[in-house]
Amino acid sequence: MDATPRPARLAVGVISAGRVGSVLGAALARTGHVVVGTSAVSQASRNRAEELLPGVPIEDPTEVAKRADLVLLAVPDDELAGLVKGLVATESLRAGQIVVHTSGAQGVQVLEPAAQVGALTLALHPVMTFTGRSEDLQRMSAACVGVTAADGDEVAWSVGEALVVEMDAEPVRVPEAVRPLYHAALAHGANHLITLVRDAADLLTNAGVANAERLLGPLLSAALDNALRHGDRALTGPVARGDTGTLRKHLEVLAEQAPETLPSYRVLARRTVERAEHSGLLKPDAANDVRTTLED
Repeated sequence: MDATPRPARLAVGVISAGRVGSVLGAALARTGHVVVGTSAVSQASRNRAEELLPGVPIEDPTEVAKRADLVLLAVPDDELAGLVKGLVATESLRAGQIVVHTSGAQGVQVLEPAAQVGALTLALHPVMTFTGRSEDLQRMSAACVGVTAADGDEVAWSVGEALVVEMDAEPVRVPEAVRPLYHAALAHGANHLITLVRDAADLLTNAGVANAERLLGPLLSAALDNALRHGDRALTGPVARGDTGTLRKHLEVLAEQAPETLPSYRVLARRTVERAEHSGLLKPDAANDVRTTLED
């Protein structure tokens, strides 16, 4: 028999049942914790709560917090500071609770009012895009979670990592000072990738090429895999080859038929030149020729 002690089961309060909160609440419930309450304002949030947190009462945030051992704050970044202050002012938070937020850009400083009343504070940011549906629980098993606790508070760091492991994800320590840059990196990669992919699909569709998504899927999947495996050595295409003739044709056709896409094409091409030259794929003379072409 496995004699490893199991972590204490916690009463979890989820504020609120958005895409992230509902999924993390369900992930915690799946490990044996008990979600005792959630808050939900919109009908979409209520629907998510019904699907992912069935039977959990929907209550005012103050009531949710008062009943919980672990208070999960999954609200938009700009609402977080005011929510924490409000929960402290209404005496909804107390010593001994674990107070967690899911914001990517902020660390635990925003939770300082809760820490002052004796709560253990953590930032747990899942590095995953969620839909708020049940399949997100499976996505958690392949995800990392950025963990931030107060500097020097090893107990808090350990609690955060244990909660992440319980949710079947991988904890990664992110110091408070680097949270903004950490989040900028993730947003730049994920959010702008979607914009880039949809721009490419629109160009194909507007050109009359059928089933753009089917065409792009294998190519972009391979490009992403190569980039993650091989870094800048995975760069291909006219910029990385120094093929200014093809590049000039791209600029001309985009200027004529998709002027809204041309600025981003130029910016990314310039950045590609820098990476290709720095990695040794593109010789300095060829890199300068590409830059000149991009400026024409």
